[in-house]
Amino acid sequence: MSEIGSIQPEPEFAAFIGNELLHLFSVPPQMASSMRQALYPSGAKDDPRDADLLLDLLLQHRNKLRRLSPVSEVTRRVQHLVEERRKLADEKTAQINRLTDHLKVYFPQMLEWYERLDSDVVCALLERWPALEELQKAPPASLRAFFRKHRCRDREQIEHRMEAIRQGVPAIHDRAVIEAKSAAVRVIVRIVRVLGEGIEDLDGQIEEAAAVHPDFFIFNSLPGAGPVMAPRLLAAFGSQRERYRSADEVQSFSGIAPLTETSGKRKWVQFSLGLPEISTAKLSRMGGSFDRPIGVGASVLPATT
Repeated sequence: MSEIGSIQPEPEFAAFIGNELLHLFSVPPQMASSMRQALYPSGAKDDPRDADLLLDLLLQHRNKLRRLSPVSEVTRRVQHLVEERRKLADEKTAQINRLTDHLKVYFPQMLEWYERLDSDVVCALLERWPALEELQKAPPASLRAFFRKHRCRDREQIEHRMEAIRQGVPAIHDRAVIEAKSAAVRVIVRIVRVLGEGIEDLDGQIEEAAAVHPDFFIFNSLPGAGPVMAPRLLAAFGSQRERYRSADEVQSFSGIAPLTETSGKRKWVQFSLGLPEISTAKLSRMGGSFDRPIGVGASVLPATT
């Protein structure tokens, strides 16, 4: 039997080599870094030396490490879909921030008229009329038809919006800036629309993948989870319940448990650092306390009080 120590190995790596003859142990990066600093104060670092450090940790402190088991394909499917959705959502947020910055310069009225710049009506309007001057030149009949087409059938609201368009005052009159910003805005709204469609497609795939997972009912039953958070929690915790031996370990791993430090007569409490951001965000959003036992650990976790 052979054993391997690795710093933050990818799940696919564990699935590839994990078997009865080859065991994979995960070494926390901070543990390896602290040992390197203690043995080599100069800060020198190279791969062969790091490999020797990992070997020493594996041989001398194996009781502090945990063996990784291969993650099932159905679990990895949910995890990868959730991860890709998060990346697309982050990219969409970045593009919306860029759009906001551009509009503040030459078309700030859009930020007053609409709360969500990623809505279908906003994207369509900016793609067709990216500047206030162009919007004001549009025939009233075309504007009314546009708003009705995009599910705005309240006549009073349409007239109110058209009056705001007529009374709008351009923020700047520099044609060079307006032309450049308008061209960029047209491109950005197309990107936002494509990203939104991609996120919707991934939501459907995530729902389908989570529904067939044998442990999905556990996370779906958690208070505050719902159809959106349940698949994300499943992706964060996985299906290997032996990873967590108690509710305290789940809280420590996710970063929602306070970290207490003492030195002499001093004692202070702080947030945990260097923890998985995804798990921390998921549990923080759920909020509240669990009022019934939850089966996500090595055994059923007790309810909190």
